[in-house]
Amino acid sequence: MRFLADESVDRQIVDRLRQEGYRVDYVAETFPGAADDVVLPFANQDNAILITGDKDFGELVFRQGRISPGIILIRLAGVHPNQKAEIVANTIGLREGEMEKAFTVISKRTIRIRRGDS
Repeated sequence: MRFLADESVDRQIVDRLRQEGYRVDYVAETFPGAADDVVLPFANQDNAILITGDKDFGELVFRQGRISPGIILIRLAGVHPNQKAEIVANTIGLREGEMEKAFTVISKRTIRIRRGDS
């Protein structure tokens, strides 16, 4: 499974997923400052699930009807970056088969996976 991590994603999450053997491209390394409407086509081109902390991608996918191989929205405000990395890596490890072509929200208490529209 391939991922594209938006600039809003903590470096610790990127590093942890890479340690787990996932291919993760990081916007902060490859094209810093890229706008959301530029980042999403990069994810599509590589068939990579986009990992972000930015709710604007939901707007692009659901309201504007943009296509996506999948989006993971991280909603873990106030959680230490190392703990976020642990939560995200564990969630992906357990649920990755459900995340393709889906909009996944990882929060402190829940994981929501919405399939179909993304």
